[in-house]
Amino acid sequence: MQQAVVFIEDAIHYRSINHRVDASSLRLHRWYYSRLCQWGLGLAIAVVLLLAFVEQPSSLSTSSDPRYRLPPWEPPCGLTEGIEALCLFIFTLDLAVKSYLIGWEEFRKSKWLMGYTVVIAASIIDWMLSVSMECDEKLRVRRLLRPFFLLQNSSLMKKTLKCIKRTLPEIASVILLLALHLCLFTMIGMLLFAKTDWGLYFRNLPQAITSLLVLLTTANNPDVMIPAYTLNRAYSIFFITFSVFGTYFLMNLLTAIIYNQFRGYLMMSVQTSILRRRLGIRAAFQVLRCQGTRAAVVYVYRRAHTRVESQLRWMQNRHPAPPQYNYTCLQKIQFIFSHYYTTLAGNAVALANVICICTILVLNAEKSTAERNDYYLEVINCCFIFWYLLEMSLKLLAFGLKGYLSYRNNIFDGFLTILLMAAHISCDVIVGHGASDQPAHRLPLSAHHSRHQGTVVTAVAFPISK
Repeated sequence: MQQAVVFIEDAIHYRSINHRVDASSLRLHRWYYSRLCQWGLGLAIAVVLLLAFVEQPSSLSTSSDPRYRLPPWEPPCGLTEGIEALCLFIFTLDLAVKSYLIGWEEFRKSKWLMGYTVVIAASIIDWMLSVSMECDEKLRVRRLLRPFFLLQNSSLMKKTLKCIKRTLPEIASVILLLALHLCLFTMIGMLLFAKTDWGLYFRNLPQAITSLLVLLTTANNPDVMIPAYTLNRAYSIFFITFSVFGTYFLMNLLTAIIYNQFRGYLMMSVQTSILRRRLGIRAAFQVLRCQGTRAAVVYVYRRAHTRVESQLRWMQNRHPAPPQYNYTCLQKIQFIFSHYYTTLAGNAVALANVICICTILVLNAEKSTAERNDYYLEVINCCFIFWYLLEMSLKLLAFGLKGYLSYRNNIFDGFLTILLMAAHISCDVIVGHGASDQPAHRLPLSAHHSRHQGTVVTAVAFPISK
């Protein structure tokens, strides 16, 4: 009966039922989760966080005006340290009870409890150093660790941090896309406007990035656009394209990703809470029926794990199975290029491509067309093109044709790689025919200029697929 009562209480408060179920542990469990103990733990957390306002140097004052502000009250050595020692003792007791109730196996799986242990140990060591130095230390490390006590004890804080952790990769990808968008249009703007009479907004790389950043945030954007629009109305296409893709598409995409991730994680959190409630109620009735100690918990968890494994199996079967190779070399290539880190490496190469192009364009910005040497840009462009083709070929080898086409990003990358490769080859062919038709005294300049424009367009376009 006591086991059933505890399981029902766990279900009401959405707690896990994977804990000790012997008589003494159940009594300790009910005492620990009683209102009095939880209020006491919350009070200890509040006190240890509020110590920062009265510890030396104190920030409490009656007035913010330095003319009327009295010297702050400095507590005697040992007063705040004694209160902090009591709070650390409560936290240590809380950790010991939690660890005993869930057992060593579950304790090792809980990253929060492992971090709780490290934070308490570091706080105690720092407290001992502070007492031994008679409160005359220069730095108190434990002050930086105190917010962890609040995070560890609040399920809402844990859910929020997990949601932020899940959202950061996609937010980082959109921010990187925004940075590439800004960088690409900065290069185009410098090529278009750097030599004009009003081109002070694009005369160098920092000024150009600042101008387009102002345009992206829609702050004083007429100052950037109107001079170019006054000179030639066709220049408005550049600014309209930049604003449409940057301000109205990528910025809204960033907002949508944050909202979608938080909404999705909230739904998963609600589903997990409902599952815990169902597990608790089912375990309570199973205990009353079986009169066993751990039989109910094991039975319920097996059913839950079976359901989760079936869902994972269904998610893994959405993509076709990769081909099977008998050779060890091909198996290693398949393992490497089907791994997630290969995608990250491809993104890093694309970012390096953009950085190289930006660097060369900045170096050539102050030079005339006749003075520029595009040999290094051609070599760098060919190296990156070779990498993109190699990556596409090895991914085809790793996933197979059907598996490769089952990922939308692979379809986009492959299509854009083939398209831009064809554009680069056709550009070189056109340059070759155009150079052969030019007079001898104009051949170097014309060929040089045409090749420069084709190289820039092709090389800049490749990283967009990432």
